[in-house]
Amino acid sequence: MIDPAAPSRGDTPWIGDDPRFALLRARYRRFVFPVTAAFLLWFLAYVLCSAYARGFMAAEVVGHINVALVFGLLQFASTFGIALAYGRFAARRLDPLAEELRRTAAARAGDEHEPTGSLA
Repeated sequence: MIDPAAPSRGDTPWIGDDPRFALLRARYRRFVFPVTAAFLLWFLAYVLCSAYARGFMAAEVVGHINVALVFGLLQFASTFGIALAYGRFAARRLDPLAEELRRTAAARAGDEHEPTGSLA
């Protein structure tokens, strides 16, 4: 736990130099950037089709359900799918490394600061 009475060290400036932190950022970026780009392209395709391909979007798939409705519902499904995939990815590839960095930061903070007692 962070001690608010402890002198500031600039929010652990050493962590930016730790190779584990660089690996954590790289893993995060390798997942988030491509998935974000893919989702934005998918959303842009939906918007552009809604604006310029009205005949296609109005085509009925089953009964009175048209392509536009299916695409709109797929937007929700893809959003939830991405959230689920990110949660699983983070639990497997990011969280263990982040926890290791947290333990290192806590150990370093304990080595560098004397206990100041209770805050109560």
